Amino acid sequence: MMSDCRTQSRLSAARRGLLSRRGFLYGGALLTAGVLAGCQSMEAVGLPDQPALPDEEFDYASAYAALPDGEYTWPTVNYKAFDQRFWRQVVDYETRERPGTIVIDPYNTFLYWVLPGGKALRYGIGVGRAGFAWSGEALVRVKRVHPIWRPPREMIARRPNLEKYWEKGFPSGLKNPLGARAMDLWEGPVDTLYRIHGTPDPKSIGKNVSSGCIRMWQQDVIDLFNRVPLRTKVVVLTEDQAVST
Repeated sequence: MMSDCRTQSRLSAARRGLLSRRGFLYGGALLTAGVLAGCQSMEAVGLPDQPALPDEEFDYASAYAALPDGEYTWPTVNYKAFDQRFWRQVVDYETRERPGTIVIDPYNTFLYWVLPGGKALRYGIGVGRAGFAWSGEALVRVKRVHPIWRPPREMIARRPNLEKYWEKGFPSGLKNPLGARAMDLWEGPVDTLYRIHGTPDPKSIGKNVSSGCIRMWQQDVIDLFNRVPLRTKVVVLTEDQAVST
């Protein structure tokens, strides 16, 4: 009888050990799955099926090559003629803004798309006079492919020859001042008239120019356009908030 009890006791202990090991393995698997799920949710910023982020092996020659886009082909960007900091790239970027936010620094001519983990996708920009006229927070309320351009009345006053574009606008195409894409920013129910857009003048990137808002290379504005959804938050920094990089 004693022998049977000892045998039963040993069997029970073995079963408890087996269950304990199974529980440990199962719990570990759940923990691992939870961590992976958390990582995946952190990385899920922006639109689905967006382009891969630039890395150390990123092919800039292809990224800035001539780009067929419907009825237009946007010309090649001579990116090597520019300081490398203006090339599309992932950088360290500390901010209180949530991942997915666009932060525009017009004073250092950069646009940041905030990523998780203290990173951001940074683009070089050109800043027109209107780009310094407004700062604060807004939302991307309108996204336009091959936009038309309608000059503001203030510009028409300076350049009366533009009056002909007021009613129907400047047609889309390679010479259109808004380029390949435009994203219109609204503050509540009010159109700020602030635009993130392409430019037919690639040499203006990294510079302050006489007109326009936030200019990007055509290939870059298409890249950003394909990442950000409508109602993306946009923060435009003041000069005091801008940080030299």
